[in-house]
Amino acid sequence: QVQLVESGGGLVQAGGSLRLSCKASGSMFRLNAMGWYRQAPGEQRELVATVTSGGSTNYAHSVTGRFTISRDNAKNTVYLQMNSLKPEDTAVYYCNAKFSKVVTGPWAEYENWGQGTQVTVSS
Repeated sequence: QVQLVESGGGLVQAGGSLRLSCKASGSMFRLNAMGWYRQAPGEQRELVATVTSGGSTNYAHSVTGRFTISRDNAKNTVYLQMNSLKPEDTAVYYCNAKFSKVVTGPWAEYENWGQGTQVTVSS
């Protein structure tokens, strides 16, 4: 099983910055796309940003230009640099990873979620 451990959340004032990290560990054939999602109280979970194993990125419109996703393939770690934070960025942020398993090879893809880390932006 692949485990995802997140870190880096916290409380910050509007306009401030935070950096989230998520490390994947466990038995896998290949770690594919990784990403960050968030869920605010009473809202559905939404995509924030994703990055493929080759480094291609995708961002939600609301964070484009403020957030940067990156990954270190050697460390199986994905990062989310969040700048110019706004109160509406307040949410629990979840790491997501898609991967293939040794027993099934590259033809089947699975996904797992981290436990979530709270980001609170005060006005």
